[in-house]
Amino acid sequence: VVVEIIDSRIPVSSRNPVIDELISGKRRIVVLGKSDLADEKETAKWKEKIAADKGVAQVLALNLQSGENINRLLKALESEQEKRNAERSVKRPLRIMIVGVPNVGKSSLINWLTGKRSALTGDKPGVTKGKQWLTLSNGMQLLDTPGILWPKFEDEKTGSLLAAYGSINDDILNRKMIAMDAIHEIQDLYPG
Repeated sequence: VVVEIIDSRIPVSSRNPVIDELISGKRRIVVLGKSDLADEKETAKWKEKIAADKGVAQVLALNLQSGENINRLLKALESEQEKRNAERSVKRPLRIMIVGVPNVGKSSLINWLTGKRSALTGDKPGVTKGKQWLTLSNGMQLLDTPGILWPKFEDEKTGSLLAAYGSINDDILNRKMIAMDAIHEIQDLYPG
């Protein structure tokens, strides 16, 4: 099972289009992370839209700071384990891969799932340097991966929003442009 984490504040820009190709055929649970920082009504709309995607088993909005609703993800993973066990004669622990662009909360989610500080976290992208396997208390195995970006953004706005929300290093772009793009985005969405 693949758990894809995207940022609730920028669900389109923080969703790596290459991931679809890389994980084709795998069951996917999409986590809208940082939901505590996003507009609740907009997050609900995005949950519905993403749930309609082919191959998405479930969509959950999680507060990765407080751990709110983490049990819902654990229940979804247990459900996937039960489905897998029903399909196969050999019962093995579910293997879960956590994927997403840098700084969307992968390590925070892993720390909640393992119940300890298994993965380093930080407010800058690139804290996770390599992949590591971890075992959850229920025996499920979890693969922590560094954030992955695609080679070329479709438009400059995507790169600018990823920089404004901390998914890419803001030193590689014009910071004034990043700030202006973020301000324009907020003005467009919330003119009041």
